[in-house]
Amino acid sequence: MGADCEDAVKQLSSLMEQVEAPLKRSFQNVHQGYPKETLMRFLKAREWNVSKAHKMIVDSLNWRVQNEIDSVLERPIVPVDLYRSIRDSQLVGLSGYTKEGLPVFAIGVGHSTYDKASVHYYVQSHIQINEYRDRIILPRLSQQFGRPVTSCIKVLDMTGLKLSALSQIKMLTSISTVDDLNYPEKTETYYVVNVPYIFSACWKVVKPLLQERTKKKVKVLSGCGRDELLKIMDYSSLPHFCRREGSGSSKHSAPDVDNCFSLDHPFHKELYGHIKEQASHRELIKMGSLHVSIPEPDLNDAKIVEVIQAEFQKIGEQDGSTNGHKD
Repeated sequence: MGADCEDAVKQLSSLMEQVEAPLKRSFQNVHQGYPKETLMRFLKAREWNVSKAHKMIVDSLNWRVQNEIDSVLERPIVPVDLYRSIRDSQLVGLSGYTKEGLPVFAIGVGHSTYDKASVHYYVQSHIQINEYRDRIILPRLSQQFGRPVTSCIKVLDMTGLKLSALSQIKMLTSISTVDDLNYPEKTETYYVVNVPYIFSACWKVVKPLLQERTKKKVKVLSGCGRDELLKIMDYSSLPHFCRREGSGSSKHSAPDVDNCFSLDHPFHKELYGHIKEQASHRELIKMGSLHVSIPEPDLNDAKIVEVIQAEFQKIGEQDGSTNGHKD
């Protein structure tokens, strides 16, 4: 890290000493003993502009306090059948670790339907996974390796992506905005696999709008991506949809113990068990979904959403006029 970057971290650290006590307490949950690395994440997200990074982190901490994010791991989604239906329609899980020790999160973009519960439950579930990653998994890895482990990689499976996904754009925008503004620079690399025509068409128009830093993080792999991914992880850590060509991320494509999206997978059993245990320590368990306020996306992100919507509509019109089936 250069002298300018070191100076920026010192400046931001000094500003953080002046924030109010509730924000300082929440910041401890965020940094988990690694404040410098955390400040660097926010600085990177704001191109090392100290005042912009300071505003971003203070806004994020206020969001955490106002929405009770620090106690989100004490709020189980109940009954368990509701949580199971969320897991079946919001496909995400931890499949393993890279050879360098980074967690590998798998996301079934194409087959996620988000149609079994309200938006609040899906956002709550997403935040719980983020918080469990940042407050349980990453600190455990940092202790294991004797160095800060503060990020993960994500493998995005596009199997099943269709024009009907346009109806989910609001949900996906809400989730990505929560991540961009409150969990910046948490993903080292996005590996995109099982890519259909519709993704390729959208990627072509979206890529030029992305910041250079973001563009470098996205790697679109051939087929299921197995050969490329095996360079950075063992076979046992591959998401189930990368283990053979054409396997895809349908929840029926692998036994539940191998399918990291399933509530029966060890990761989700551990996560849900942890939340229920934490809840048992509280005198009163709050029922119902956590209504988290969704920050407004910045102008560039809003523009990207508009471009994706326009491209989906264009492809839909082309398919309608040619009777083609390109999705």
